[in-house]
Formats: sequence, C-alpha cells, structure tokens
Amino acid sequence: MSNSKVILNAEEISRTMERLAMEINERHGDCKEVAILGIQRRGVDLAARLRAALEKRLGQAIPSGLLDINLYRDDWTTLDVQPQINKTEILFDIDGKEIILVDDVLFTGRTIRAALEAILDFGRPRQVELMVLVDRGHRELPIQADYVGKTVETRRGEHVDVYLDERDGREMVCLVE
Repeated sequence: MSNSKVILNAEEISRTMERLAMEINERHGDCKEVAILGIQRRGVDLAARLRAALEKRLGQAIPSGLLDINLYRDDWTTLDVQPQINKTEILFDIDGKEIILVDDVLFTGRTIRAALEAILDFGRPRQVELMVLVDRGHRELPIQADYVGKTVETRRGEHVDVYLDERDGREMVCLVE
C-alpha cells in the first residue's frame, strides 16, 4: 500500500486559485488581450476556475478554451496503452493574444512542450504564460511556470495526484509515495 499525504486541501486550493488570478490581473492589468487555455483534463477544470475568478474581478468576459495534447505527445511509441483522445475547443482567434496555459501539475515539461506545439497549430499568440497548481520539479526540458500555486519537492518515484470536485467528487492534492 502506498503512502499518501495531503499537500493542499479544498480551502487551500480555493485560496491558491484566487491568489493566482490576482497575480495574473496584476501582471496583465485590464486583461483585454488575455485568453485562457486549459490542458485536458484537470487543467480544463482549473482554467474554468481561473476564468471565473478573473471575470468576477474584472467584470468582463475572458475567452477560454480546451486543449488536448495527446496527438502531440513525444512518447506514443513507448506507451503501454494508447492515450484517450479528448476534445480541443478554441473558439477565439489566438493570433496576438496573451495566452495563459493552465495545467494541474508541472513535472518533466513534456506535456507543456506538446501544448505549445498544439497552440501554434491554431495561430501565433503574442505571448504564452504557464500557470500550474503544483510544480513538482524533475524537468527534462527547459520549461518553467510563470504562475505556481505550490512548489513541492518530490522524489522521482513519487507522484502528485490532483482531485477536483468537478471531475472526482472530492477536492485535494496528494503526494503519493
């Protein structure tokens, strides 16, 4: 049986998302050129929360979309199972936008590399920034987040599980040995 430790509870996740929205608002001012893209699956849920927090704070709509990166993965040939293909939905013009890319956990950086490649198939944003709920280190690519909810020191064999009410019916982030 593996050991699991809660590193963020529901209240901490909520406070963290509000803080991240405030940081984005401070950096981007009126956020008129900002758009949010959530990486399937839990990045989409976090992106929706970020969008709601920014819209409440700014009193204006923020364009957002869903990004599936599975077709852009660099590990297709080494996977034991085929990844489940999810939906990509970007109903706004990416050209010239300041994209906030949202994911739950930043680990090796390979998911973000795939996401950047996917975004460029839709246009050329002016800027792409990365927001993650948890940064657990162990990068294999030179990628870092612009907005980080929590940085957690992990060992290679550990993993971080994110549970969100929308998808899992419970709200917490756990470090699992």
